[in-house]
Amino acid sequence: MSGPSGAAGISGERGASAGGRRRVLLLLAVAGLSYLIDLGSKLVVVAELENRPAVRVIGSWLELRVMRNPGAAFSIGETTTIVFTLIATAVAVAIVRLARKLYSTPWAIALGLLLGGALGNLTDRLFRSPGGLQGAVVDFISVRGFSVMNLADWAVFCGGVLIVFCTLRGWELDGTRGQAGARSAEAA
Repeated sequence: MSGPSGAAGISGERGASAGGRRRVLLLLAVAGLSYLIDLGSKLVVVAELENRPAVRVIGSWLELRVMRNPGAAFSIGETTTIVFTLIATAVAVAIVRLARKLYSTPWAIALGLLLGGALGNLTDRLFRSPGGLQGAVVDFISVRGFSVMNLADWAVFCGGVLIVFCTLRGWELDGTRGQAGARSAEAA
């Protein structure tokens, strides 16, 4: 039996059956914050940096350069923008549906990041030119030899990494520890 500072406090192991609290508000707070940060950053870079030379942050390795991306990561699928719009919508709906089972703090943070990032890029697809579910996403963080991204992309990436971590630890959405996590805890 562990207290608030033990493993149950970190993974949220108490869950619904042991009187744990849902983490929906945490999910919504993380999603809202990541969405607002992404939206604000895009508004600023479009107003201040679009149609201007790149701003060097770390030499030529990291620059701020506004680019409109109708495709997915690495500009893949530029002619199928509507598919990415539908995928982002499906992800948002799936996360909202999962929220009723959510008692785990790490899962709430992971899903909140994923939801905020999906909504950030979905907003671009809905409201940016050319419109009609085919808007181009504003990307502006340019890493030499890699990609040009935005903060929504980073939120989705970090949320995905945290989901993998939670899964490997065996933490369930309901705050319990699954079989994989129980075996790794016994081995430790």
